[in-house]
Amino acid sequence: MSYVSDSFWHDAVNKATTDLFTFGYKYVIKPNFVFNVPPDEAHDRMITFCRVTKHIPPLLWAERTMLNYTDPILKTNVMDVDFANPFGLSAGLDKNCDMPVLLDNAGFGFETVGSTTSRPCAGNPKPWFHRLPEYDSMMVHVGLANIGSDKVIDRAEKAWTHAHDMQVSVSIARTNDDRCGDLDEGIEDYCISMRRAAGRTAMVEVNVSCPNTHAGEPFTDSPENLDRLFTALDGIDRPQPTLVKMPLNKPWDEMRELLEVLTEHNVQGVSLANLNKDRTGLEIPREWEGGLSGGPCTRASEELVARTYREFGDRLAIAGIGGVFTPEQAYAKIRAGASLVMFISSLMYRGPQQITVLKRGLAELLRRDGFSSVSEAVGVDA
Repeated sequence: MSYVSDSFWHDAVNKATTDLFTFGYKYVIKPNFVFNVPPDEAHDRMITFCRVTKHIPPLLWAERTMLNYTDPILKTNVMDVDFANPFGLSAGLDKNCDMPVLLDNAGFGFETVGSTTSRPCAGNPKPWFHRLPEYDSMMVHVGLANIGSDKVIDRAEKAWTHAHDMQVSVSIARTNDDRCGDLDEGIEDYCISMRRAAGRTAMVEVNVSCPNTHAGEPFTDSPENLDRLFTALDGIDRPQPTLVKMPLNKPWDEMRELLEVLTEHNVQGVSLANLNKDRTGLEIPREWEGGLSGGPCTRASEELVARTYREFGDRLAIAGIGGVFTPEQAYAKIRAGASLVMFISSLMYRGPQQITVLKRGLAELLRRDGFSSVSEAVGVDA
């Protein structure tokens, strides 16, 4: 395989194109086509754009040729899955698996689609999003809207088998509707989606920490509840690794107990962490519901990654999520203990070329510090 980093001219074109996209997004696209409409409408436009452009081969070729920065130092293996690079789209943006073709050609290492649920789910009443540009954040209150895991997983399997380099993961969650019942009903909801996902994606993520549902987060309320869920999931044979998406705001003593439970089950990693519920020090209208993405998650996520790595790094791989806008922030999560790094808000505030900025910057930082691979840097500061 030839890498962009190995070719002077390809590397120069890639860097110039990325700089041009960065300028164009900041001064043309973002103010005139994204932030000039409410965020819910901007989200719908983005999904429509992805649905249309994935059928235009010349555009995909141009995207892959000009934006996809590749470098052997970024290759990594996590949970026995090979990644071209450690960067992925977190669950929550591509709910119905409409974006994989564009993300693959842009050079993402992986994508997590969903979260998806056993039954189709309308989600919470809109608006789902509120922008907080002063904090590089979005207030998110979607409530797991999706077309159902049967359809989403079919799409994810197709995307995974047709991808150039990108791995595809699916995030499963409990349906957020008026049919929610007791814990047993919730466990069966997860099991239905897990049966559908078994063997059909590179990874599966179990989201037990969605803060925007009327059923709450019962499976992180106690170690016993989490144990009941994963005892049931252990009965479902699946060849791909399983990650668990955990909450951000748990006291460490409680989080440690939950992580101990996960190490006793068929779980290979954790995604740290979900949206921030703590609004301390932030000026946010009280009527805005939901959790905070982006900037308010950066430091709390990094600290949680480091604590988890110190105590569980030999048993659980870590995917770090939250507030990754620069290569330095991604590198900090890796040095804290994250083997993979996921983001969403960075795309909204910086633009789609941000994946290239992050990859190129991370490669430079690794070489600067004498590392020959991503895995060598994981946890060195923890």
